[in-house]
Amino acid sequence: MAVATQSLEELCINAIRFLAIDAVEKAKSGHPGLPMGAAPMAFVLWDRFMRFNPKNPQWFNRDRFVLSAGHGCMLQYALLYLTGYDSVGLDDIKNFRQWGSVTPGHPENFETAGVEVTTGPLGQGIANAVGLAMAEAHLAARFNKPDCTLVDHYTYVILGDGCNMEGVSGEACSLAGHLGLGKLIALYDDNHISIDGSTDIAFTEDVAKRFEAYGWHVQHVENGNTDLDAIDKAIEAAKQVTDKPSLIKVTTTIGYGSPNKADTAGVHGAALGTDEVAATRENLGWNRDPFDVPEDVLSHFRKAVDRGAEAEQEWNQLLDTYRSKYASDAAEFERMLRGDLPQGWDADLPSFTPDDKGMATRKHSQACLNALAPNLPELIGGSADLTHSNLTELKCSGNFQKGQYENRNLRFGVREHGMGAICNGIALHNSGLIPYCATFLVFADYMRAAIRLSALSEAGVVYVMTHDSIALGEDGPTHQPVETLASLRAIPNLVVIRPADGNETSGAYKVAVANRKRPTLMAFTRQGLPNLAGGSADNVAKGAYILSDCEGTPDLILIGTGSEVSLCVEAAEKLTAEGKKVRVVSMPSCELFEEQDEAYRESVLPSAVTKRLVVEAATRFGWERYMGAEGDMVSIDRFGASAPGGTVMEKFGYTVDNVLAKAKALLG
Repeated sequence: MAVATQSLEELCINAIRFLAIDAVEKAKSGHPGLPMGAAPMAFVLWDRFMRFNPKNPQWFNRDRFVLSAGHGCMLQYALLYLTGYDSVGLDDIKNFRQWGSVTPGHPENFETAGVEVTTGPLGQGIANAVGLAMAEAHLAARFNKPDCTLVDHYTYVILGDGCNMEGVSGEACSLAGHLGLGKLIALYDDNHISIDGSTDIAFTEDVAKRFEAYGWHVQHVENGNTDLDAIDKAIEAAKQVTDKPSLIKVTTTIGYGSPNKADTAGVHGAALGTDEVAATRENLGWNRDPFDVPEDVLSHFRKAVDRGAEAEQEWNQLLDTYRSKYASDAAEFERMLRGDLPQGWDADLPSFTPDDKGMATRKHSQACLNALAPNLPELIGGSADLTHSNLTELKCSGNFQKGQYENRNLRFGVREHGMGAICNGIALHNSGLIPYCATFLVFADYMRAAIRLSALSEAGVVYVMTHDSIALGEDGPTHQPVETLASLRAIPNLVVIRPADGNETSGAYKVAVANRKRPTLMAFTRQGLPNLAGGSADNVAKGAYILSDCEGTPDLILIGTGSEVSLCVEAAEKLTAEGKKVRVVSMPSCELFEEQDEAYRESVLPSAVTKRLVVEAATRFGWERYMGAEGDMVSIDRFGASAPGGTVMEKFGYTVDNVLAKAKALLG
């Protein structure tokens, strides 16, 4: 094919391909095949349909784009550069996958302006996109008026075979179909190749029929390599379907244009190699040096800058009209966009004295959620079909359902993995919404990938986890988390909080809501706990604090979390009566404690006091750093057992008598 015979659109598509090819070749690492095959659909989408402003990547009413097949990230980086985003220049393309680059090996929302969500773990991106679309639907239902459509944007996704194989995509897309999210449009890059080779060795289902069964509108573009009009018509048809999400199956050739590696696994995850790059250049008529983009191609792509500025200006004029007509709603809308919390949002959080009746911390959590909800209209969330166990229903609102998107109770069904990923999308919509989701603590393992990405993506999701220990009882070892807390505490940028009573629960919610750049996971009990003298909401933010103390330097420090703090308090009272000097430290959050200055940490856990006893109904893994040189722990280092909760706790040594015995052994 000679260059002279290529249309401008063909040149634009090849520019995307060769920026990807050259970047991967220079890095000697990456995935060129997807950008080469998906370039036509991406070009049509970005050039003809998407509304965005390259000079203001955070413009609220932009269409959201998610590259769920994040390994093909050079497709997105090429588009960001070509359309004029300041965040990605040609030097950044050349530094693909290098130290300090804003073009990392998978798209990172916190690294690269124009990237909405972090993708790479397959299936997460499409699930995030469901959350983005839910956020748009909710805000549109709340703020749009018959004469003023303020919230009006689409969520577009490119996903691949791998995304469709991962279970998380099925969970999220099933819910999206149920909810009828008409502004969610996914383009499925149907190229039949994964790392192991042809997908027919493991994946032969009819994806289109599956999505039809989910309740999606489904189309098939049979020639995604060259039939731009068919892609255009399919996207336009999808936009006309307002009561269903849309899947467009676009059949492509991975590595399109490569004479020897196209349609093979060899082009999926490795550079083409010098000879094959040259052969591909010749085959596609691209007689240009690496990273060289024709001026007419760049000029065409850069029209997006003026289009985006015009679209944003029109929307700003609409916002001005909205302000004049609906001042109160406009003020709330703009406050949320700024990320400002409303005045007095935490004023109604409950507080307690030891005389108040003790309750399970899951019930305190319920009280906190319903104290926050009327004052915090951005709070939205729900449970994985455990609403009446997690106690997470907002009594001031109805259920978020098809046609009832203004409501704030999200019904996720039994879909923990999808639930977490969807909440990441809601949090990363950048509209001020504060999503929470709930399940039993042990099932955090079902959503661990999403929780990890919350932390990595700086998504301020609030995780409400109940039934936090062996004390849940009869359901037995499958439901009793013994290692879960330790594994969650290992995730960077995740705050794990295990409150000991009602006051600490209120404090946990204050921390969680205020944390908009990091997720917070709270672990609550099923069983009732007393409200402790010295229990403090404000001190939760410090991670650990002195709950009760002695005169002078302690002989022993008892450290507890959650339901075990009350055991420490009772044991300390008995030891004090015997003349021992004992301090009790409540440590609801190891992460927050580690973030305090050295002086504060030393004041709570003096290095001179080496006899310390940690009491937590979980594995001892990770607690060694707090035990001291002569310390010990009442821990569980095996799976639990099925019996009434009190019996299980007693059999595993979670009694005042056993804490006393361990303490006395330390004291000699």
